[in-house]
Amino acid sequence: MTLTADSDFESLLEHMRESRGFDFGGYKRTTLVRRVGKRATELGMDTFAAYHDYLQGNPDEFPILFDMILINVTEFFRDPQAWTFLREKIVPLIIRKNTNIRVWSTGTASGEEAYSAAILFCEAMGPENFLRRVKIYATDVDEEALSKARAGYTAKDLETVDPDLRTRYFEPLGGRFAFRSSLRRALIFGRHDLMQDAPISRLDLLVCRNTLMYFTSEAQGRILARFQYALNDDGFLFLGRAEMLLTHASLFAPVDLKQRVFTKVPKLQLRERLLLLAQAGNTDADNHVTRQLRLRELANEGGPNPQIVVDAMGMVVMANHAGRRTFDLGPGDVGRPLKDLEISYKPIDLRTPIDQAYRDRRTVTMPYIEYPLTDGTFKHFEIHVVPLLDDEASVVGVSVNFVDVTALTQVRAELEKSKQEVETAYEELQSSNEELETTNEELQSTVEELETTNEELQSSNEELETANEELETTNSELQAMNSEMRSRTEEVDQLNTFLHAITGKIAIGAVVLDSDFIVHVWNEQAAEMWGLRADEVIGQPFFALDIGLPINDLRNLLRSVARGQPPTDLVVVEAVNRRGRSVTCRVTASTLPGGRETGGLVMLIEELKRENGG
Repeated sequence: MTLTADSDFESLLEHMRESRGFDFGGYKRTTLVRRVGKRATELGMDTFAAYHDYLQGNPDEFPILFDMILINVTEFFRDPQAWTFLREKIVPLIIRKNTNIRVWSTGTASGEEAYSAAILFCEAMGPENFLRRVKIYATDVDEEALSKARAGYTAKDLETVDPDLRTRYFEPLGGRFAFRSSLRRALIFGRHDLMQDAPISRLDLLVCRNTLMYFTSEAQGRILARFQYALNDDGFLFLGRAEMLLTHASLFAPVDLKQRVFTKVPKLQLRERLLLLAQAGNTDADNHVTRQLRLRELANEGGPNPQIVVDAMGMVVMANHAGRRTFDLGPGDVGRPLKDLEISYKPIDLRTPIDQAYRDRRTVTMPYIEYPLTDGTFKHFEIHVVPLLDDEASVVGVSVNFVDVTALTQVRAELEKSKQEVETAYEELQSSNEELETTNEELQSTVEELETTNEELQSSNEELETANEELETTNSELQAMNSEMRSRTEEVDQLNTFLHAITGKIAIGAVVLDSDFIVHVWNEQAAEMWGLRADEVIGQPFFALDIGLPINDLRNLLRSVARGQPPTDLVVVEAVNRRGRSVTCRVTASTLPGGRETGGLVMLIEELKRENGG
């Protein structure tokens, strides 16, 4: 029976979150239902409500359930080609660029990937530099898995590690193999929930392999945003083969998509620059003249864009050639107050942005200002009012720059016209692109589901391999037992043959019984006396035989002998042989050599000759 998600399942998730702090809200529901349902079915339960009750009453069930949900299937250097690419291309780059290296292996399970990364860096830079420069953080939500990472590994766990690396980096510890204690202090293991806990920051390498595929698309987006924040601008993200990031190109760019290595896309930062510095004189008059001369030196007379320079007293101290021609300024206008000139308010009021530049000590920009020319045409300017600072960082004036954006404005108008013409086509393309993205999301989800199923199959296969090894051991033991039984059977057959050879030649009836008085030997003379063949008697209880011998009269004799007590007298009984004649028989019994109570006994029956007339 297949269990399906319902309100009982949500109650079960709520119980796990409240009692143990595990929040599976970001995990894919199909995977959760399948894994939890499998565990419930193993326990013989057909509803999530029943399993919820069982979990409340059995706290020891939590580690088993979490281990089944999280599927801690991992190994050293899993996907060797990807680790080879990391060793040859990425690790050397990180070592060259950074003095102190920080690595985070998240979703590390039992720690194999964290130790694999440690081996790569240690091989590349040597143990001494590794301990001095590298710090590796290994985290997982599963405490049981982290305990295994700290305790060490079995020889089978290390099969994928090169023998030379295995010898140099692992040392025996209590029947297991632990990472070399001298290097172990470079690694820090701890519990971390990707959905709830803050990320580790300033990272040069972030290893997260085959972990994101268990989360929903929304949860993956939140986690990747945290990863982007955690990495340095030149840091690298190393994912598993089922994780593509095709829909997160704004956060990460592929270094090698096949090997699933990505780099962070840094955000652009705006920079403010100080343009010019003025140098003051000694006297007040000299200061005024010196400032004006300094401003003229700093101005760009031959620049292509109009420019005027105004000192801190509001006087126009310079207008370049393009400024004079564009705004019809004459030689007499230089040295006049700006407020007396038409340029102070046309094409726009300059006094307000100049005051703001003085006050804020930063450039003030006014985009796309239209200015009518005398010939009836228009020009468009982007005006930048830049404060000018002297050596003591005092504002001594401003430079007003009119950047001609007329051509750009015309291009923008043409682009707007073109945009209108292609609007319909663009919308259709966008619609098609959205459909393709949806299809891609579905395909990626399918790939992740298949990878999850593959992980489950691999886990089941490992369990089957373990069971198969146990069965092979049991089979070997059974074969050994079977061989021993055949040997003993052959010995018994030889003994029976020997007994038959002996008893078949004597002239008296011989019967061999085991400790339960079951007939094992019935010689030819006994068959002659009582009319029953050996194949009719062997295997039958002696006391149940229907023959002319008074068996009940012999019962005490046989039991006494079987207990190891020798009879005091021979027993003579009257019997009737197979021909119906009355005969007198002498019966003796003795145990087999080494018999005692657990062995058998031999009974001899001798017919006594009657005297004439007797």
